[in-house]
Amino acid sequence: MQNKVNYLLRLGDNALILSQQLSQLCGRGPALEEDMALTNVALDLLGQTRLWYEYAGELEGAGRDEDKLAYHRDAHDFKNCLLMEQPNGNYADTMVRQFFFDAWHYFLIVGLTRSSDARIAAIAEKSLKEVTYHLRRSGDLIVRLGDGTEVSHAKTQAAVNELWMYSGEVFAYDAVDDAMVAEGVAPAADGLRTQWLAHVAEILAEATLTMPPADAWMQKGGKQGRHSEHLGYILAEMQFLQRAYPGATW
Repeated sequence: MQNKVNYLLRLGDNALILSQQLSQLCGRGPALEEDMALTNVALDLLGQTRLWYEYAGELEGAGRDEDKLAYHRDAHDFKNCLLMEQPNGNYADTMVRQFFFDAWHYFLIVGLTRSSDARIAAIAEKSLKEVTYHLRRSGDLIVRLGDGTEVSHAKTQAAVNELWMYSGEVFAYDAVDDAMVAEGVAPAADGLRTQWLAHVAEILAEATLTMPPADAWMQKGGKQGRHSEHLGYILAEMQFLQRAYPGATW
């Protein structure tokens, strides 16, 4: 049961941290349509976070609801992958990070719709329409940026090169992931990675961007609570109200 709780927390943490990152860009998008899209994606991910946390809290049975899981854990208790906590940077950085996440997230959610856990399958089914849109949108923007101006191409290629080392952690399964695969709860890593690489290669080629080697060295540690310094700043802002005024309500 603890493996499933940890797995659900990882799903929720990935969505929450990326949602918080995108919410920081509200009012700062390069165009009105993009500003609205960024905020909508952030809200979609926040909604998914609530569903994963709610189920995790019920299974854990320790009295922690979604708010306690989001606002009353320290950085080392979060299990999101390192990709999600990388800085927003310029818009190419933001969109490459989003595209790498969306491509993995889409194929993961598709796999989770077939989960042996009916509650997980239902959450995945509910999220599928959102993540399908997320991937279509971010892929389209990567093509537009990569095959755009000389400046946009250079910035997007630089973002791909910089963030590539963080893209593989989602496929680095450990005992928690392996247990979920064995129980039929989650899809296997090899299948997800094959789908992810194929889709990313297709989009980057269309964007006239060079894809780094698939076997390049990858950063990892976020799943085990070993994070970059960036997560501390993200949580300091996100958790401030509940930390300063515990139990505060509207």
